[in-house]
Amino acid sequence: MRRSWVRQLPVNVAAVVVLVATVFPVYWMVVTAFKPTTDINAATPQLLPLHPTLGHFRDAIGVDGFWRYWRNSALVSVSAVVLALVIGLMSAFAVARMRWRGRKGFVLMVFIAQMAPWEALLIPMFIIARDVGMLDKLSMLTLIYFVATLPFTIVTLRGFLAAVPPELEEAAQLDGASRFEAFRRIVFPLLAPGLMSTSLFGFITAWNEFAFANALIIKDQGNRTLPVWLSSFSNVFGTDWGATMAASTLFMLPVLAIFLVLQRRVTGGIVAGAVKG
Repeated sequence: MRRSWVRQLPVNVAAVVVLVATVFPVYWMVVTAFKPTTDINAATPQLLPLHPTLGHFRDAIGVDGFWRYWRNSALVSVSAVVLALVIGLMSAFAVARMRWRGRKGFVLMVFIAQMAPWEALLIPMFIIARDVGMLDKLSMLTLIYFVATLPFTIVTLRGFLAAVPPELEEAAQLDGASRFEAFRRIVFPLLAPGLMSTSLFGFITAWNEFAFANALIIKDQGNRTLPVWLSSFSNVFGTDWGATMAASTLFMLPVLAIFLVLQRRVTGGIVAGAVKG
């Protein structure tokens, strides 16, 4: 027992260090949101708010356009996720269940697209949006987020579909069900963990994305999303760190709430899809 504890000590220490380094910025953001402005600007940092206040949250919510930017982020994120799920599910079914020429090449291209860095696509996407007159359009952001999350959706759902025995669909078809009915009644319910994990991944990606939203929404400030709005959140005295941290905390809550509710299925879905694929 003692030797096992000694061997696991470096791993445990490393895990604690990674946990602290990951969680502390989020903790500091939330704590700062509850601190009065005098405590935020104090020379000595305080780990806990000695005089907590909700004034920064009222300031953030009361800013003109806050709910409009919240709506823009939600609209773009949800639309991109729905598109990715629909197209990704059909593509994953074609790859996992059908045999057609070019299937391996298609899968290879999906993996290559998934590995491509977003930053490398920023300038080409800007030129395309400019040439087709789609700058300052939320629909263009939706399409970009849809394209960015589609490869991950296809790869994950392909793993789940490959793990479902085709005999289940064949048995349903022998009982008189069409191929679509067999898929909807037999296979689709088994894909719930994969659908949840991919939808949450796509939602987080679109919800937190900043570079494309900042580059494509130039003139029409009413179409900005929350990350872009947060980067320019200030008052006549400069950056209002308390209100900024309060707005960032509110910005984090939807994703945090969804993840806490779906935590078991989401983590299990990601692992299962990666292993079974």
